Amino acid sequence: MSIDALRGFDMLMIIFAERFFFALNLGAHTPLTGLMATQFNHPEWFGFHIYDVIMPLFLFIVGVVIPFSIGKRLREAPTKAYLYPHMFKRFVILFILGWIVQGNLLDLDINKFQIFSNTLQAIAVGYFFTVVAYIHLNRNGRYILFGLCLVVYAMLLTLPNVPGVGRSELLPDKNFALYVDHLILGRFNDGLQYTWILSGIGFTATTLAGLFAGEILQSAFLPKKKILYLVGFGVLGILAGLVWGIWHPIIKKIWTSSFVLVQGGIGFLLMALFYWLIDVKKYKKWAFPLKVIGMNAITAYVMSHVFNMSQIASYFVFGLQQYVGAYYELTRTVAGFLIFYFFLWYLYKNKTFIKI
Repeated sequence: MSIDALRGFDMLMIIFAERFFFALNLGAHTPLTGLMATQFNHPEWFGFHIYDVIMPLFLFIVGVVIPFSIGKRLREAPTKAYLYPHMFKRFVILFILGWIVQGNLLDLDINKFQIFSNTLQAIAVGYFFTVVAYIHLNRNGRYILFGLCLVVYAMLLTLPNVPGVGRSELLPDKNFALYVDHLILGRFNDGLQYTWILSGIGFTATTLAGLFAGEILQSAFLPKKKILYLVGFGVLGILAGLVWGIWHPIIKKIWTSSFVLVQGGIGFLLMALFYWLIDVKKYKKWAFPLKVIGMNAITAYVMSHVFNMSQIASYFVFGLQQYVGAYYELTRTVAGFLIFYFFLWYLYKNKTFIKI
């Protein structure tokens, strides 16, 4: 249950927290609400905010689940190759959903289309290569691959020359990863400073980190030992990332290797906390709403981007604007989330779980 609840917590941050703190600051406009609104927005370039935990945590949890879901398939499959159709299918569906959510597929306008520009597509890449590693490499081999991902990607960001710029630098428009995106994606890139193709190495490393956490949870260790391992890896990852960040800065937009380590460490600590509270101490009631969201995470993610729930809520709460004044946007945001949550609860109650 802790995995489902943590996934639901991550989705809650995506579908509600960002809009909530923005709307709260719009009404209250105090230093504290301003700080929280800033924390739920991405930094311009260097460093990270609370909001930057969301996307890597999504990838991390995908990795956590792999030993449970793919492990069972692997035991039942006649050959390892038998798993590939399922992997390819999931990869393709995630990419298409990414096109719908952020690639402007529903505009039916080729001039607005973006090939690689969304969290779901990052998950597709991280999931596919992590599963390949899981079914073909032993545990030590996967640890080595994780290290290689970090080192190789760091080298690709700092060693090559960028035509017309010179030596690659970890700066906007001066890094090799962005050059590769422009070169390969051409007019179909997202036009922003985010990078995707070479960053796939970092996406894979983040998902691998989740896989390591999942293997700890699946192990025969006593719960106390599992928690110690999760916390230990978490602290080690954060410290290593912060130290490496002195020379190789933490930058979410290009998913630097130091960013992978820090966010992976945070993922381990959150997994330890949720596992301890829910599965060890059996404090489950508080986590039920998170489980409802987490059991239909992909549905929640896609719907929150395709449908404007605040706008839908306006049809129900428009009469309150005269009473709440500057807090009307906050009222719409909370009402929209409650409508959305009711829909997810209805799916959960009827045991309808949309998976790919």
